[in-house]
Amino acid sequence: MTDTTQNTRILLASRPHGEPTAENSRLETVPMPEPAEGEVLLRTIYLSLDPYMRGRMSDAKSYAAPVEVGAVMQGGTVAQVVQSRDPSLAEGDIVLSHLGWQAYGVQPARQVRKLDPQRAPISTAVGVLGMPGFTAYAGLLEIGRPQPGETVVVAAAAGPVGSAVGQIARIKGARAVGIAGGPEKVAWLEELGFDVALDHRSPTFKDDLKAAVPDGIDVYFENVGGHVWDAVLPRLNTYARVPVCGLVAHYNETEAPAGPDRMPRLMQAILTKSLTIRGFIQTEFVKTHYKEFQKDAAGWLADGSLRHREDVVEGLENAPEAFFGLLTGKNFGKLLVQVSDDPTR
Repeated sequence: MTDTTQNTRILLASRPHGEPTAENSRLETVPMPEPAEGEVLLRTIYLSLDPYMRGRMSDAKSYAAPVEVGAVMQGGTVAQVVQSRDPSLAEGDIVLSHLGWQAYGVQPARQVRKLDPQRAPISTAVGVLGMPGFTAYAGLLEIGRPQPGETVVVAAAAGPVGSAVGQIARIKGARAVGIAGGPEKVAWLEELGFDVALDHRSPTFKDDLKAAVPDGIDVYFENVGGHVWDAVLPRLNTYARVPVCGLVAHYNETEAPAGPDRMPRLMQAILTKSLTIRGFIQTEFVKTHYKEFQKDAAGWLADGSLRHREDVVEGLENAPEAFFGLLTGKNFGKLLVQVSDDPTR
């Protein structure tokens, strides 16, 4: 029988230096939290694992405050209401929440969003219909602004953001070139309808990319950095737009990369090609784009023009190892931890 008096959670035990390890997290059991007036007690069903979490493990200055050592690791969740002390939510309701890496948690009712399980599988609320999907939508359409017939290239294209970027580019009439790691992921991109899919692990990757974009690159959606960026930069067209969403190849670095200073080459390209390189965090577009995204993405998902894939790991205790794999590209699709039974399935 499940113990309903205890809560299991994973804390940040120490800050990683380089690649995170098991020693940087700690699993503990504590008494079940109790909701106050206006709050709800939630049971986590799905925990979303995302690359941004590596930055939250560090105390380096960033766009968001770091997770404190000894605190629960942060993360988006889909959860079920166990107890409600707010009239807007009832026991059994399914909500989008931000409980982090724990089996149960308390949140103010005003900070969660009720989900309709009839609209789409509830796991999509932290995937293709959630933050990753919105990141792709807002970054591509607001910064990339692809036009019909233009070439859009996206790195980490088999991930939840990259796969949505390529498909939305196709929906908007652009040509989509996806870059992923390994033959299985490349095959899936072809199945999704990407015009070209490339393996960045191939020894001929630079030449493959050159052949795939004979007219150059108009939009490059950056998720990776590293050698993929090095191959892309010479192929960018005049007035190319580069939404910078992530740089996962560099998240575990502890010092500057070896080799010559590449900044002059980059600045020269920005100047001579009139490039737009714009970093962004999806939250800045919520007020202006989120309602439109929900309408568009739900429609595309329903008619089959936007497809997605999930990589589900069972058990909260396996979250750290799954997260380590995420940073090295071991996941295939949107990485989720199923913490408890999904009552809608």
